[in-house]
Amino acid sequence: MVDEAQIKVRLGEIRTEHRDLDAAIAALWGNVVPDQLQIARLKKRKLRLRDEIAAFEDQLIPDIIA
Repeated sequence: MVDEAQIKVRLGEIRTEHRDLDAAIAALWGNVVPDQLQIARLKKRKLRLRDEIAAFEDQLIPDIIA
């Protein structure tokens, strides 16, 4: 099982990459002729990162059976 500290470190890295993708997508939209294919790829990557963030956050929250 992965250590909680390792999860938090990885979560921080993923969140940083997610923010960086926002900036990259915005920059591509700022071009005179935006590269639609590249934008689509970055958006897909961003969605995968969002899913990964959710999975890691779920690992940090303990399962409580009510």
